[in-house]
Amino acid sequence: MSRESSASRRFPRNDITAVLLAGGESRRMGKDKATLLYRGKPLWQIQLELLRQLTPQEIFVSARSDTDWRPADVQFIADDPPSRGPLSGLAASIERITTSHLLALAIDMPEMTGTYLKFLYTQIEPGCGVVPKIDNRAEPLAAIYPREAASEFRNALRSAEFSLQSVTRDLAAAGKLREIAVPEPQTRLFLNFNAQDESRWS
Repeated sequence: MSRESSASRRFPRNDITAVLLAGGESRRMGKDKATLLYRGKPLWQIQLELLRQLTPQEIFVSARSDTDWRPADVQFIADDPPSRGPLSGLAASIERITTSHLLALAIDMPEMTGTYLKFLYTQIEPGCGVVPKIDNRAEPLAAIYPREAASEFRNALRSAEFSLQSVTRDLAAAGKLREIAVPEPQTRLFLNFNAQDESRWS
């Protein structure tokens, strides 16, 4: 039996919750990044359509405040204080899931594909998620976390060291997260909208 078919048997497709990490107003752009157009569509619509391909049991939108673009069937999750960027959203979201795992996706990663996220899904195990790595750097905003990671997120929020790179290292050391190297052709999937000239994407 292939690894993919074995994983599919262990984990029903809907035994996962997805969270779209929407953040808030971009300081550099001066407006809600989620509403910026990428190839004619707002980022929020692209990413929610992508998450729906995975048929998760539930979809969350995590942000500092609720949005006017959030669909009625998507639950709003307010970031946990203190404000620590995506870490706050992940900490709040993982506390709310009733599934075994939480799939996280950043709003500003529009090159990501459903095929790659489904591949990540085949790599998870009970109590253990998966995080892609490019060179020596984790990509924690396109990763899958087990419910058991909640304590590490809580501890990170309380500490002075709240880097998501540190959190993913701690989770990997605890056996709650497995790191997967990203082949060079797939590194484009992780391009961040912040790093681009947004006029080229619209």
